[in-house]
Amino acid sequence: METKSTKENENSANFLFTIGEEEIRKAAEILSKYKSAKAKLDSRVLENERWFRLRHWEQMRSEKDKVLRHSAWLFNSIINKHADFMDSEPECTVLPRESSDAPEAERLTDVLPVILERNNWHSVYSDGAFQKLKTGTAVYSVLWDSESDMGLGEISVKNVDILKLFWEPGIRDIQSSKNLFLVELQDNDVLLESYPFLEGKLGGNSEETSVFTYDDSVDTSEKSAVVDWYYKKKSGKRTLVHYCKFTGSTLLYASENDPEYMDRGWYDHGLYPFVFDPLFKEEGTPVGFGFIDIMKDAQEEIDLLGNEIVRNARLGARKRYFTRVEGAVNEEEFSDFDRDFIHVSGSSIGEESIREIGFTPLSGVYVTVLNNKINELKETSGNRDFAQGSTMGGVTSGTAITALQEAGNKLSRDMISSTYNAFSQLCSICIELIRQFYTVPRTVRITGEEGELLYRVYDNKALNALEDGGDFGLEGVLRKPVFDVKVRAHKKNVYSRAASNADAVSFFSMGFFDPGRAKEALACMELLDIENKEKLKGILKKNAESSGGALL
Repeated sequence: METKSTKENENSANFLFTIGEEEIRKAAEILSKYKSAKAKLDSRVLENERWFRLRHWEQMRSEKDKVLRHSAWLFNSIINKHADFMDSEPECTVLPRESSDAPEAERLTDVLPVILERNNWHSVYSDGAFQKLKTGTAVYSVLWDSESDMGLGEISVKNVDILKLFWEPGIRDIQSSKNLFLVELQDNDVLLESYPFLEGKLGGNSEETSVFTYDDSVDTSEKSAVVDWYYKKKSGKRTLVHYCKFTGSTLLYASENDPEYMDRGWYDHGLYPFVFDPLFKEEGTPVGFGFIDIMKDAQEEIDLLGNEIVRNARLGARKRYFTRVEGAVNEEEFSDFDRDFIHVSGSSIGEESIREIGFTPLSGVYVTVLNNKINELKETSGNRDFAQGSTMGGVTSGTAITALQEAGNKLSRDMISSTYNAFSQLCSICIELIRQFYTVPRTVRITGEEGELLYRVYDNKALNALEDGGDFGLEGVLRKPVFDVKVRAHKKNVYSRAASNADAVSFFSMGFFDPGRAKEALACMELLDIENKEKLKGILKKNAESSGGALL
């Protein structure tokens, strides 16, 4: 949720309000339409969460209300995909579009990881990966939190519950939506502390949203729905994004009512501060579907067939008997396996008194069908055995196992590449927020090339519009520095690190670091496609220069 102080609301009280009760009423009507259009998606998201938590059996009870046992093949596939995401956590490099902006691009490359680290990016990325795999779409918010750092303000990067977000139906890009709503429940007492004028106006939860099923009981009777409403308006050639917060029919804040933002918009970048990262993209919507949507049919058949096979095995493992009502055997003693003696009546015991019920075990074809369904789930999810480190067919070589894993990871690389696109958008928005709000210098801690700690003072002076010197005595023009964000994987895979280390040892063995062979080594490097290529070329050049050698 965006934060705004009550003082700023009071300062705008003397201006003519653009947003009033009528605009809030219309916004609530639009939100209701968006919510109705999104109901099917919300239902699918909730169902997928139950499947992930192995609670799908709650929807698959038998006629006698007997709980079905569930297996975790689907869950295993999801967590293995999540591990692939975590092995390839993204890192960003900021590139300038003009050579004069290169020093600032280097500073941004150092500063952005610090901002993400302060936002616990590792955890945010992990949760987003689970969102993407389960629901089909991860959503991140990139906001400016004016209350952070003791009022200095800082960029806030968080995961967003897709159930709380509502957009215009039929659009493919979230930035094309005319309006965007984020609805969250907040405690009434917290709202009253920030907005005392809400006294007597809280208590209703008219904008109730779908929520996940929790193991503990969640009481929402003392909470109210607060709506963050973002919308776009044209202002000349610019598109402005404005922000409004309200609860019920009561306005809490509107950027169009604030003299500071009414003409420039809430954010200078003019974008909604949300980044969508869909897995399998669907037409006509900014969201996608996930692996659970693909695998749950196979998982359901595995559970149903597995339950029947186990039930048959249990029947075969436990003998049952026919007994006459007036039979000679004491049934209670007969069923107690701890008794050494069983009382009978009469002079003889025959099959007319008690008889074992025959049992015919299931054919092995049913187990084959079950195994085929398990293999189907593995195939459709791309979660083959070698992707988890196990092999078949006598493959024992470490190099061969690594090659099989890399070949099997092409699906993971494909789905992770779209996350890198979303991460690039996220970093670009962060740069724009730095450009707008980093007006006061602040200190950031970075790690130098040799592992030393460096402390750098940073602000947005170099990001604001700069004046280019004009030619032939003409006046200069204002130019805003523009940057591109290049994303690469920060490999945490043991095999990837081992392969990278092996490359370095091979280069050393072949004499790449011999200053006398620097020219040949650099020529070879131009033909190679390896990680840290530019860094290695720099080392080779430095070796040659330190020995007084010439590269030309």
